[in-house]
Amino acid sequence: MKKLRLGIPKGSLQDATIELFQRAGFDIKVGSRSYYPTVDDEEIECVLIRAQEMARYVEDGVLDAGLTGHDWVIENEANVVEVANLVYAKQSFGKVRWVLAVPENSSIQGPKDLQGKVVATELVKATERYLARFGVSAKVEFSWGATEVKPPLLADAIVEVTETGSSLRANNLKIIDTVLESNTVLIANQAAWGDAWKKEKLSNVKMLLEGAMLAHGRVGLMLNVHKDSLRAVLDALPALKRPTISELSESGWVAVNTILEEKLVRVIIPKLKQAGAQGIVEYPLNKIVM
Repeated sequence: MKKLRLGIPKGSLQDATIELFQRAGFDIKVGSRSYYPTVDDEEIECVLIRAQEMARYVEDGVLDAGLTGHDWVIENEANVVEVANLVYAKQSFGKVRWVLAVPENSSIQGPKDLQGKVVATELVKATERYLARFGVSAKVEFSWGATEVKPPLLADAIVEVTETGSSLRANNLKIIDTVLESNTVLIANQAAWGDAWKKEKLSNVKMLLEGAMLAHGRVGLMLNVHKDSLRAVLDALPALKRPTISELSESGWVAVNTILEEKLVRVIIPKLKQAGAQGIVEYPLNKIVM
């Protein structure tokens, strides 16, 4: 049987990735000591790999495909195919930022003030390229972790990834610039993408993952309404696309089916009721495939 060897990011993205696959219809289970998760798809073989290394292993063909941050693709200068942009991170469904940060009382105001200074980061190559754009020569040191605690004793500034900035603020650091934005990407090896079977398999996985992403924060809504009140009900409905309207067995009545943001439901349902809707049913969504 043909197999697609897929890298799952170990570490901060692991839980969010497995949860996304779960909503996409794939049941991935990770053993406490194993780096080979099981998945209920005989055509996929999963391997746990750190996101920082994923692009290199995919480029080298050790893995056919994998999920990692776009930042690590850039850092490794990897020649891979970015199959899908999946905008989720450890804590949220959004992008992350790699930011330049310094102590609150630092005199450094921007990247040009870093000439001859020390910058600590995990993203060494990308940081060096960023500084080069400003004509700045600084010592960029690789940080093995706990980067926020290094200024001012061990470094003048840091380049660190953040979703909310709360950890930086807790360590009395201020953000003075954004080095780059990033999000999770599904990447493929060039040879694997050139293989017809693997490309089709990856395209199907992409479709399901994107469907799960699109469904996040949205719900379905079904309701019945007399045709005399249909216009008022439709005017109250913000929809992903035009609602589906079906004739009911009772003459003059139709069923309306639509999708909307979950946070709007508590506002919309009373309006629908006032407009003449009956039998309103809200239901959860796993995937929306456009």
